[in-house]
Amino acid sequence: MSEPPSESKDESAIQHEMKITDEKIDHLGITDKEFLSAASKRALQWPDIGNEWFIEFSGPQPLKGDLAYEKGVVRRDPSAMIKENGKYYVWYSKSTGPTQGFGGDIENDKVFPWDRCDIWYATSEDGITWKEEGLAVARGKKGEYDDRSVFTVEIMKNDGKYYLCYQTVKSPYNVRVKNQIGLAWADSPDGPWTKSKEPILSPADNGVWKGEEQNRFMVEKKGDFDSHKVHDPCILPYQGKFYLYYKGEQMGEQITFGGRQIRHGVAIADNPKGPYVKSPYNPISNSGHEICVWPYNGGIASLITTDGPEKNTIQWAPDGINFEIVSSIKDAPHAIGLNRSADNEKEPTEILRWGLTHIYNNGDEQSIMRFTSRRRTSHTAKGEASK
Repeated sequence: MSEPPSESKDESAIQHEMKITDEKIDHLGITDKEFLSAASKRALQWPDIGNEWFIEFSGPQPLKGDLAYEKGVVRRDPSAMIKENGKYYVWYSKSTGPTQGFGGDIENDKVFPWDRCDIWYATSEDGITWKEEGLAVARGKKGEYDDRSVFTVEIMKNDGKYYLCYQTVKSPYNVRVKNQIGLAWADSPDGPWTKSKEPILSPADNGVWKGEEQNRFMVEKKGDFDSHKVHDPCILPYQGKFYLYYKGEQMGEQITFGGRQIRHGVAIADNPKGPYVKSPYNPISNSGHEICVWPYNGGIASLITTDGPEKNTIQWAPDGINFEIVSSIKDAPHAIGLNRSADNEKEPTEILRWGLTHIYNNGDEQSIMRFTSRRRTSHTAKGEASK
């Protein structure tokens, strides 16, 4: 049998740094603490956080009523739900017609399913059967920053007022277009809504495109993590301020060992309407796609999905900025709409017990669905008594 490779660092010093105990060795099933593989060293450094953050998802399940699948219609990216006057409210992106991509006539065709969207809303007494109430926020007039599409919306209630934040695109919708974030507010969840005249957040202005070709991967300088687009906004009242969490896309975005190079950031304001100032600590994640955040235990929790080396994790930050992984998960729904009426302090993932998501019925049609989840703290075989 060949000898193990020599260590570049004294093994006893490594053991001291890791505070190796017999209990840890037994718990992890390590054969010999004198010979630690790289995997065993990583395992010994895992935080002792238990399994209270670990969950499994079920679904998606079709909705009934007006939010059931409808041929030729896109309903996607549901907001969080709030409960007012005995009813759940949800807002979402809505459009019609087929998608042509960038190969079509971008002046007249629809580039993406979220192109040429307006924001609509619906209500429900049980979260299953929904009534579409109508248009909430429409695209702007020609020449305005939101004249092409308003989409991917989130709701915040604060001090008796209601705020919708959402993505915006200005025509023409070409490959290098820079998405921004808009805001609307009202005294009632039924509106009417007043829109901000200017975006409340824009991409960083420090990347440099290479040439004039409509190619988002050709750059001379990539710039900040959000130099191309700011997406998926969500505003949370936190520590007496307003934290706007968002997804950033970088000019010249690459595929890394974890997939697409997508990360999250935060901008902070003293007032719900801004101005919002980006945190100097951005980016605040190494991975992620849609924003899904909620307050818990004095900090902020975040479900990280789809892209990057830390995808499929739940993370928590005691200060809303410095996030650490608290669980790994699988099969998380896309574009989660949280149930904000849930008791988010009951336990770490209570707010994820049920909510809304969307699915692609096909390339041209999407519909909003329902998901559920459950905590998983033990594993048993069929017929075996649980602990």
